[in-house]
Amino acid sequence: QLQLEESGGGLVQPGGSLRLSCTASGFTLDYYYHIGWFRQAPGKEREGISCISSSDGSVYYADSVKGRFTISRDNSMNTAYLEMTSLRPEDTGIYYCAATRLVLFRICDEDEYDHWGQGTQVTVSS
Repeated sequence: QLQLEESGGGLVQPGGSLRLSCTASGFTLDYYYHIGWFRQAPGKEREGISCISSSDGSVYYADSVKGRFTISRDNSMNTAYLEMTSLRPEDTGIYYCAATRLVLFRICDEDEYDHWGQGTQVTVSS
């Protein structure tokens, strides 16, 4: 069974940092896979915040997280990461990782991804 599992979420004060991990099981999260991190804030639709294409290594960041978040992958560990710094209350939400081997037309469109984790809660509050 192909699964992705997120970890590393929690409660953090504004200005703090967290590192989210996304570990694959049942398949090898190798360089054929595009990887994305998506966020669903309270009362809002899920949005793509950072994605990395396996085709050319290009990386996408939503404007709201540019300069603060960093996506990375370690194929040897079957894991992807999202390093989050200078966290703000508006970063609060459920964070999902996703992956696909399909051809991507829009690098960070959730409709393009077919493997999803269950999500991990991130709360930024003092």
